[in-house]
Amino acid sequence: MRFVEGNGWKACFDEEQNLYTAETSGPGAYDLYEISVDIYKALQDKEVSDEDAYRLIYKNGRHLYMDVNDRCGPPYTVVFDEDYTKLCPWANIRTSGHVWSEELTDASVELFASEEKNREQRRKKRNARKAKTSENTYE
Repeated sequence: MRFVEGNGWKACFDEEQNLYTAETSGPGAYDLYEISVDIYKALQDKEVSDEDAYRLIYKNGRHLYMDVNDRCGPPYTVVFDEDYTKLCPWANIRTSGHVWSEELTDASVELFASEEKNREQRRKKRNARKAKTSENTYE
């Protein structure tokens, strides 16, 4: 694994999975993202500021995981992609312990434009859950 990092962010290229991922953190927030090779290359530029790095990751990456404990309400965790630990085995994952339900996560992905990159995979998972539930209903 190869890493590039700055103040409050870290990006990884996992050669075995041929996958680029990143984490961002700050007071009360921790996030994991899947990023593109182009974002990773941009983050390698020594001239990129930490603010620009955050912006690149946030605006262009696919959100995998989010933990919030910002004193504006009770702490919570949102798992956008349940494979986040497989995708980011290198990450030092933080959790509040209170994880949103799949239904609430699905609704937030459908509602918020910032989570648009998760819609396809969340819809597939939701349809698989519904199919499994209907199979169990008829047994």
